[in-house]
Amino acid sequence: MTFNHFDSQGQAIMVDVSGKQKSLRTAVACATVWLKPATLAAVLEGSVTKGDVLGVARLAGIAAAKRTPELIPLSHPLAIHHAAIAFQAEVATGAIRIEATVRAFERTGVEMEAMTAAAVAALTVYDMCKGSDKSIMIGEIALLYKEGGKSGVFRREGTPYGRIE
Repeated sequence: MTFNHFDSQGQAIMVDVSGKQKSLRTAVACATVWLKPATLAAVLEGSVTKGDVLGVARLAGIAAAKRTPELIPLSHPLAIHHAAIAFQAEVATGAIRIEATVRAFERTGVEMEAMTAAAVAALTVYDMCKGSDKSIMIGEIALLYKEGGKSGVFRREGTPYGRIE
């Protein structure tokens, strides 16, 4: 397997995508946050002392998608045309499933933007709830779906794309 983020001397480089044709790119990523049942209930009721947890996490995720090149060194700055964050609470497990969708008409994919959005939305849930629940865990950050470009469509097996959006 060859990696195109390195030059012939092994130095890290930003991949040159200037010769590629633009196409519509879509990526969907997820993250899961596990909370105590009482903490999840407070999130869903809107009674967390820091405020609207899911509303703030949604905005944080969207902002993170747009700022990905500032956080991931070799990521390209992209003109993002759509970024959305959706949530699904799983009361039985104490989990909040976060799904981030990003679209752009660009020369390179938006997977990193979707993954960053999901991760930052999860971190925001943690930040807003950590005062009342020290046991919060974040996990399962994964790319669920991508399309556009020459590599075509990727769909993670066993995971329905767009389940909560």
